[in-house]
Formats: sequence, structure tokens, C-alpha cells
Amino acid sequence: MASRADNLASSLSFSNFSKATELKQRIWFTIGALIVFRFLSFVPLPGVNPLILESLYDQTRGGILDMFNMFSGGSLERMSLIALGVMPYITASIVIQLASALHPSLMALKKEGEAGRKKLNQYTRYGTVFLCAIQGWFLASGLEAYAASSGLQAVVDPGIMFRVVAVINLVGGTMFLLWLGEQITSRGIGNGVSLIIMAGIVAQFPTFAAQLFEGGRTGSISGVLIGGLIVMLVILILVICFFERAQRRLLIQYPKRATQRGGMQADRSHLPLKLNTAGVIPPIFASSLLLLPLTITQFAGNSIDQTTATGQTLQTLLQYLQHGQPLYMLLYAVGIMFFCFFYTSLVFNPEETAENLKKNGGFIPGIRPGKRTADYLDYVLTRITVVGAIYLTAVCVIPEWGIAQTGLPLFLGGTSLLIVVNVTVDTISQIQSHLLAHQYGDLIKKAKLKGRMR
Repeated sequence: MASRADNLASSLSFSNFSKATELKQRIWFTIGALIVFRFLSFVPLPGVNPLILESLYDQTRGGILDMFNMFSGGSLERMSLIALGVMPYITASIVIQLASALHPSLMALKKEGEAGRKKLNQYTRYGTVFLCAIQGWFLASGLEAYAASSGLQAVVDPGIMFRVVAVINLVGGTMFLLWLGEQITSRGIGNGVSLIIMAGIVAQFPTFAAQLFEGGRTGSISGVLIGGLIVMLVILILVICFFERAQRRLLIQYPKRATQRGGMQADRSHLPLKLNTAGVIPPIFASSLLLLPLTITQFAGNSIDQTTATGQTLQTLLQYLQHGQPLYMLLYAVGIMFFCFFYTSLVFNPEETAENLKKNGGFIPGIRPGKRTADYLDYVLTRITVVGAIYLTAVCVIPEWGIAQTGLPLFLGGTSLLIVVNVTVDTISQIQSHLLAHQYGDLIKKAKLKGRMR
């Protein structure tokens, strides 16, 4: 009955979409902001030759730069003003989040409510500027060094001035994206930063689809492979939707209170524990750590002596760490599982949750408040995290194996699909919430109008 009522409410809300003027304005604002983001991805840095840069980037494919390029919508490949995208902000926010769970002063700020949250956000922005400056400097320096070693001069006038200008432009581009994301969150629909990342990933889909069907037309890609790929994508999307919305709901009961009729009533609520508490952080961290040595070696280029034992050992190790190799797949799976448990332990504190329940008078039926409740929460969370880690590993490793076997682009990776599906589901949920709020607002207005007429 509840599901039928929810479906009915959803259909009624969508039927009133044309009347929801504010929601339409929010959607158009979001679309306009994402168009601005796409325009900026084609504006190159001053002093860079885009034609030569494209050939240089082709020689470094397969490393960590591919992942950053995917999240930035191809901006890194074109070395645009927003080449770094919002990844420095994501990294800084993760670092601050980890520090707030370990450092006493930041932990105290986290407990101060809205004021503490604003202070942590300020620290996150400072960290974003710092990371942008460091990454921009190394990116400009690496571009000069790699261009000199390969004989292709992508920088028109290399030197200290080019590096300073590049850092200023890259920092400004990333901070503008953060401001744009905040505007989307406040004046648009959905989470702005997440939508920018999703837009960067989805923007590469038309190119991928064109290459895929062109390969099918010329015969380089079999029709069976294309059909199997479409079926795999549909199955993965359904699996991600199911597991991302799955949760374990623990019954929380509060002491009985007196009602207006003189009776006693006990309040009940639920504590939802998501199956995948860590989100997309584990695959991002695991792939970044694995691809970092390969990227450094690619930029080092000819500086590695292949005749020495160290150089040969390094090259052999890097061959085993290529996409699709058994060692890479094994380390990738182990890394995802490790970061699932590590990050979950940081974002959810059973002792703190049990203490808050005890202060508010809540308890889990059959479990004593305090340490017993904390132990029970840890027991449940550990077991559902095992299932979540297996799910994340399967969703990320299976597409990686398929990419290595077929040579298809990184767009089909599990991480990109996780981000796209999660952001899409979250945005649709917010749209439905706005539509229901608009529907109830109309009902309240009609009720007030009838009351005045009487």
C-alpha cells in the first residue's frame, strides 16, 4: 500500500510539472551553469599549443591523468583553464574530513554545528587553493620537461613566467568551478559539484558512442560485442541503483510520553545504515594509488636508464601494473575493500552515535544503551560493509577487465558509472521533492481560500 501511494504521489507531482514555475527556473539555471562549464573546458591556457598538446597526451594514456581527464570532461587533455577540474576540492574535502575524525581541535569544530561546518568549509577552500597551486606548478613543469624530452614543444615560451601564469589560471579556473557549483546548489537543483563531475563524464559519451558504432560499421568491433556491452551497461546500472539505495534500518525506540487523550505512546524511528557508506571514494583512492607510478614513469620518459637492473625492474613492474593485468586487478580489488572499511570507520562513529541516542533517551530494543549499543552498531556496520565492499569491487573490477580485453575507453569504468548513477538518482529525488512540495503548497493555498470564503 505504501509503495502504491508513493507511486501515485510521484505521478501526480510529475503531472503538475508545468505549474511548478520555481522548479523550472531552477532546472534552466542548472542547465545554463553546466553549459558555461562546458564552454570553459575548451578555453586553452595562455602559451600552450593545443595541436601539439594532443599528440603529447596520447603518449601518456593509461595513467592517472586519464581518470582526472575523465572527471574534468576532457579539460586536462586540452589543457584548458579548468584542466584541474574540481578534483583538488574533492581531495581537500576528503583530507579535512579525515582530519576532523582524528585531530581533536577539528573534531571539536565538527561538533559545533553550523558554525563549525562553515569553519571546516573555509579550511577546505584554503586546502583547495594550496593543492591547485602545487598541482598546477607540477603540471606546467612536467609539460615543459616532457615536451623537451619528446622533441615536441607544446609550450610556446617555456620558463618561470609561463609556470606562474599557468598556476594563476588553473587556480582561478578551479575556484570559479567551485563558485559555479555553489550557485547550482543554492539556485539550481541537485549538488553542484557532483553535477559538474557528472557533466564532465557524460560529455564524453557522444564521442564514445560514435566511435563504438563506427567500429561496428567498419567491422573492427563485432556486433555481438556491442550488444553484450549494452546489456552489461544496463545490468550494471540496475545493480548500482539497487545497492546504492539499499540500507539496513535499525529500530530506535524512545520513552513513552503522554498524549492529548491522556494515554501513553512510545515514539519509534529508524536509524538507516547504508550498504555502501563509503560511496565512490574507495575506487578513486585505489585507482589513484595504482596509476600514480605509471604516470610518473611516463613523464620521466627517457630519463630512466633501461640498461640498468633498477630500470629493467621498474619497467617490468609497470608492465604488471597496466590496466587489465592480473596484478593490477588483484591490487585494485584489495585497495577497494581496504578503503571501504577504512573510510566507513571514519565517517560513521558507533560510539558517538550510541552516545547521542543515550542522551536523547533512544535505545535499540533488546540492546542496553551505551557500550552495548556501540558494539551492536559496529557489529551490524561491519557485516553490511562486507557486502558493500564486495559489491563495489565487482562493479569496478568487472568493467576494468572488460576494458582491458576490448580496448574500450575508460568512460565505461565502474567509478564513472557509480558517479553518474548516484548523481542522477539524487537529482531526480530532489526534483520529486520539489514537485511534492509544490503540490502540497497548492493544497494549503486552496484550503486557506476555502476557509476565507466560509
